[in-house]
Amino acid sequence: MQLRYSFRLYPDTGQQRALAREFGCARVVFNDAVRAREDARKAEQPFPKAAELSKRLITEAKQTVERSWLGEVSAVVLQQSLRDVETAYRNFFASLKGDRKGPKVGAPRFKSRKDARQSIRFTANARWNITDSGRLNLPKIGKVKVKWSRTLPATPSSVTVIKDAAGRYFASFVIDTDPAADQARMPENDRTIGIDLGLTHFAVLSDGTKIDSPRFLRRAEKKLKKAQRELSRKQKGSKNREKTRLKVARAHAKVTDARHEFHHQLSTRLISENQGIAVEDLSVAGLARTKLAKSVHDAGWSSFISMLEYKAARYGRTLVKIGRFTPTSQICSTCGLKDGPKPLNIREWTCTACGTVHDRDTNAAINVKTAAGLAVSACGAPVRPGAIPAQREETGSHGFPTQARAA
Repeated sequence: MQLRYSFRLYPDTGQQRALAREFGCARVVFNDAVRAREDARKAEQPFPKAAELSKRLITEAKQTVERSWLGEVSAVVLQQSLRDVETAYRNFFASLKGDRKGPKVGAPRFKSRKDARQSIRFTANARWNITDSGRLNLPKIGKVKVKWSRTLPATPSSVTVIKDAAGRYFASFVIDTDPAADQARMPENDRTIGIDLGLTHFAVLSDGTKIDSPRFLRRAEKKLKKAQRELSRKQKGSKNREKTRLKVARAHAKVTDARHEFHHQLSTRLISENQGIAVEDLSVAGLARTKLAKSVHDAGWSSFISMLEYKAARYGRTLVKIGRFTPTSQICSTCGLKDGPKPLNIREWTCTACGTVHDRDTNAAINVKTAAGLAVSACGAPVRPGAIPAQREETGSHGFPTQARAA
């Protein structure tokens, strides 16, 4: 599978100017391609092909006075910008036809030079390379200093240079991972776990472990409010406003980085320790429209589950997502009695049938594991694939087994 490895870049002043020129040229070609497509649509003519756009907007445009500066940047960057337009229109039409999963996407829009985030992509044709001293050598930019936090496992196929809203530069490498090496890093085991995600505790595991929610945004809220107030008082278009905008962007980037680091560490730990993992398919978009919206976004459940998904696929683990309407908080995990909905302020309850005292979150995590309906043998082979609802009569027999069981 393909993964991205990102590293911080530290370009000098001249390299920053060269990157700004590359960002601007790629943006202009992107906007010219969108304009050409829109003009053809309004004239009720067929969309121009990619080869025609490349010839008109890059090759011939370089010969004109208005676009002669396109020759100062790498041609690969301009070609990749046209590919981005093609991909955007392809996704748009697939969304209109219903062939694309997920939310609807709109037609491509023009890029603004004031966008906080800029990016360009270099493929192997651009002849970029990593020098012996560890610098990233980019065509017509130079050898850029890289902060290597880890070693690349294989030779990258492309690199994307990104400038974020906080003014930081990153190099994102595309790597083809080796499945055999990944399997060797995390050997198979017979442990399974169910996860109940929440706000008081970020995650409660079916074995009773409770992981506190760091609440990164809440902890930085006072500092962010002060920075936002300072930004609102600056005159629009002034240099002081731009300085303050960077200050606010850096504060938000610090919160985002801390949250991602927490998600990565927790997801890696769960994947390495368990062969099978069950989670709920939460409606984050729906919960984000309630009074708990800020806390829901601060938790970042969608990002965490996405990390679990790709890491499970990479290391040969089994991840099962149960339906969001499964009443995990209403069912007794011991006898299977459905006791009805309970207010959020009730954190413990006693089953009226068997008398078991349940911790609300731990009981829900056990029911998540049970409702997954997936038994995993010691060798990691799925015994009973597919999600089935928990049953009242034999609730305990449909979950993840605690011991190894032959298929």
